[in-house]
Amino acid sequence: MSLRTKATRQLHLSATRNLHAGWLVVFAALLLSLFGVEAIDTTRPALAIRQMQLGAIGIVAAFAVAFIPHRRLRQSSWWLYTGGLLLLLFLLIPFVPDFIVHPRNGARRWINVGVTDFQPSELLKIAFVLALASHLRYKEQYRSFGGLVVALCVALPPMFFILLEPDLGTAMLFIPALIAMLITAGAKYKHLLSIALLALVAAGSMYPILRPHQIARIDALIAQIQGDDRYEQTSGYQGARAMTLIGAGQLTGVGKVEAEQLLRANHLPEEHNDMVFAVIGLRWGMFGALGTWVLYMVLGLGGIGASLGCKDPFPRLVAVGLTTMLLSQMIINTAMVIGLAPITGLTLPFISAGGSSLVVAWLMAGILFGIAMRRDPVMTREGFSFTDEGTM
Repeated sequence: MSLRTKATRQLHLSATRNLHAGWLVVFAALLLSLFGVEAIDTTRPALAIRQMQLGAIGIVAAFAVAFIPHRRLRQSSWWLYTGGLLLLLFLLIPFVPDFIVHPRNGARRWINVGVTDFQPSELLKIAFVLALASHLRYKEQYRSFGGLVVALCVALPPMFFILLEPDLGTAMLFIPALIAMLITAGAKYKHLLSIALLALVAAGSMYPILRPHQIARIDALIAQIQGDDRYEQTSGYQGARAMTLIGAGQLTGVGKVEAEQLLRANHLPEEHNDMVFAVIGLRWGMFGALGTWVLYMVLGLGGIGASLGCKDPFPRLVAVGLTTMLLSQMIINTAMVIGLAPITGLTLPFISAGGSSLVVAWLMAGILFGIAMRRDPVMTREGFSFTDEGTM
């Protein structure tokens, strides 16, 4: 067999590794999911059983998507992105029957598909990363200002439509992922600065479409930082209750029974969902909160490790984008619970009760596992270029 034939075969073989960084992602995701089930069981035992069932579905879906070739993901990226945008538009159509799109707390985020409710913005997080990675895999895209403007335009439509639902928290996740992927691709610093300024202008222009309750929560956060407690019984109630419960947990927590009693007495809204980190701080104390952050750091190391093993730009960018999405969501959620960010209704990945959010988080973990599992073939295209004549 000729050397050329051997190289060609090696190029097309999807060689895999048994030991790789993807196991860190799966290990951390599994522990976080179990941690979430136990936290939810503290306040809503019936939902804890459902969370275990959804977690099992998510794990199966994760390992299924892990074996999808990168080429297939790339080919389907723009179709998924376009389909996700159309579903977001569908949510905003006012005359859609209530049994299909039923608003919750004034938000139109879910589509009733019979057995469960589906949240398109969750799936669009993956579609956005795949589409952006497909765009940035060529040097002329990430080393030219025009190519980066196109990248920004990929991020703005989903942000705009998600803000209209309204869902400020999810909309905030696209900018960190965009910036991380641009940096990873090797964009010029001067172009990155220009894109960052454009992103700030675009974000500022979206402020007028925020709902009154979203603006009120921002005002409540500013007042809380200034020591003003006038919003604690209105727009700042949820944040004030969360911080009170976290403080009650101290270093080691109060245990399950006392945590149940304190949660009932304090009437914390969405304690099983957006505010589940407050339950962790109450039941397991500071040690529980730190343990949660450590598990996310392990997941992040696994995701970055998966990206470092790639010479091909597409999977490398996907790994960075998905890892950034998950970690940004964790940072925003925990920051809002401890009073460092406005309440946005954003879930804590793998831990918060939910259907779409939990399954999509596991799908992200599955894609990261698949990227880490595959060994780049010898004849792969050259990786990113971080230096270029005339840059800066």
